[in-house]
Amino acid sequence: MKRINVISYLAITLMTLYTVSCSKILDEQPRHIFEPAFFRTEKGVYGGLTAMYAHLRWIYGQPYYYASLESGTDEYTWGQSGNDGNFRSVDFDGGIQLTSENSRSDAIWGVAFNNINTANGIIENAESVGTISAALIAEARFFRAFDYFLLVQTFGGVPLDLGAGELRFNTSASTTSVRNTVPEVYTRAIFPDLLAAVNDLPVEPRVTGGATKTLARLYLAKAYLTYAWWLENPNNIPTYPETARTDPDGHNAQWYFQQAYNIATQAIDDPGPFGLEETFYDLHVGGNDRNKEMLLYADRTQESEFYNGACINCFDSEGAPRNSAIWMVTWNYTEIRSAANPDGTGGVSSVQREAVQALGRPWTRIAPTIGAIQHTFADKTFDSRYDGTFTTVYRGNWPKGGTPNAVLYNANDMPIYPGEPVLTFLDDESQAANIVYPSGGNFPGKAYPGVGAGVLPGRADFVISPRGIGRRVYPGLWKMGVYRTDNGSGLGEPNATSTRPFKIAKFSELYFVAAEAAVKGAATVAGKSARDLINVIRARAGKWRWHNAGDVEKIEDNSAAMIAATPATIDINYILAERSREYFGEGYRWYDLIRTQKWNELAGTYEICGTEFGDHTPQTVTRNMQPHHYLRPIPQGQLDALEMSPEEKRAYQNPHYD
Repeated sequence: MKRINVISYLAITLMTLYTVSCSKILDEQPRHIFEPAFFRTEKGVYGGLTAMYAHLRWIYGQPYYYASLESGTDEYTWGQSGNDGNFRSVDFDGGIQLTSENSRSDAIWGVAFNNINTANGIIENAESVGTISAALIAEARFFRAFDYFLLVQTFGGVPLDLGAGELRFNTSASTTSVRNTVPEVYTRAIFPDLLAAVNDLPVEPRVTGGATKTLARLYLAKAYLTYAWWLENPNNIPTYPETARTDPDGHNAQWYFQQAYNIATQAIDDPGPFGLEETFYDLHVGGNDRNKEMLLYADRTQESEFYNGACINCFDSEGAPRNSAIWMVTWNYTEIRSAANPDGTGGVSSVQREAVQALGRPWTRIAPTIGAIQHTFADKTFDSRYDGTFTTVYRGNWPKGGTPNAVLYNANDMPIYPGEPVLTFLDDESQAANIVYPSGGNFPGKAYPGVGAGVLPGRADFVISPRGIGRRVYPGLWKMGVYRTDNGSGLGEPNATSTRPFKIAKFSELYFVAAEAAVKGAATVAGKSARDLINVIRARAGKWRWHNAGDVEKIEDNSAAMIAATPATIDINYILAERSREYFGEGYRWYDLIRTQKWNELAGTYEICGTEFGDHTPQTVTRNMQPHHYLRPIPQGQLDALEMSPEEKRAYQNPHYD
């Protein structure tokens, strides 16, 4: 396929709006081809805009791209079933090298450029319709900036000319390409588009989940912040195409840090219909995905396969536009066994695959590091975010799968009943002094637990301590887990991809952007120092409504304790730690670490146990990230489609990946 083939334009997504009505829901219909005349009609403009929202499904929830943003960071590493190029290549442990052929950042290249061309078509042609408002054109400008921002962070400088001229709608396949520099992408495309979007987008969304002024302000602030770091370049990380770290508009890094602070705090002060959810649990509990904190999401639904972009009631495969990201971080808990008999014999699958938020379909591709569990989430008492992020207690559900036993026998041959804990990941090592682990998957002569978990005196649940988690057995990611309303009294459809929207942008990030800019020297206003801003997030984190581990209501407000524990002076490392606690496993981490150039410092080593059941011996792994790894390679498919000489293709590729 050619690099940006707009004749078959977005054939991978294409859901376009044929009817315009008072409905607040996007009415999606398939369309095969877009051409300039199409965008000179009202139907065409609405259709193009709907396709732009639909294109988010091809990026967010795509499992391999998602894993590439988490594995190789201080949050995740490759898991037992992820010992291949899709996952180990971005872990930089020396096992598999990252190349243009195995980099899963290829997932965004064609999708983003196709969408950029849709935006070009709308921006270039919509005014001639006569009935298209500036607000509608601003939606297209937002998404053009959104995609360019994603691309420039990932690959460095990318083309602004898709074949018909800079930021022009292209109607024929282009087999040559010239990459613009990073400053050109920001100052010619991203900043002008986002400034226009801030000015012209409405305060209230046009449709459910639609672009707003607050969303545009968040991305403008993020873009200013990221570009400021790029200009400053504290660790001398190379860029490509090579260019001086100077701004065409004559501003320095400090100017951009200040703009990031100003725009972010303006959005906080003028939020429109958005704000923080009352608790971290409320933000992530299934059924509340389209909440007031969500500024943008890749929408999916249980109500319709067409609008979901994937089948709803089938054993589905992975890949866009499906939302199968959660599979990557879910270990195979179905290998847990309890006993049918009081002597520990007669193995029974006591935790069966179920379409609920704590369980879902297991793939065991990437696993959290010990440091993430033990240090990032050191406070598991006052801070609700550990409990609201992970599944740490696996409860018996065997009757839902047709196993008739009223009681099973578990750790210490003690009885357990449906709904009770079968396996628990302990909060900290102070609880683990007397753990006895089996040498492999099972204790001698026993049918359980099958996954190498240990026992503690007097407890019926098997246990694993934080320093006992490995590449095969680890806490699941509850916050992104499956949510269904059609399970009835059974296990539901655990093998279907998730029908939940994938969260992309949250109101909470405005506080982090402003705080980071303040730490970098932006002048602050009263009540909005870096510590003030972070404490808004930490205060919310101290409020509990539900305790996932205990499966019980927990009404508790630890906000004062959380604020008191905040350091008097906030630095970048503390902000990054707070970002990890807030956004763990959501695909933010690699971008956070490369923006701040803290990747090597914070993720250069990590601890984890091995790939076998019963391996509870932590190993320290040293990663070998080099400066050129701060950019991903241009996908091989793009290079193969270019009608250029081998030398020109090598010059087009990011250095050290040829």
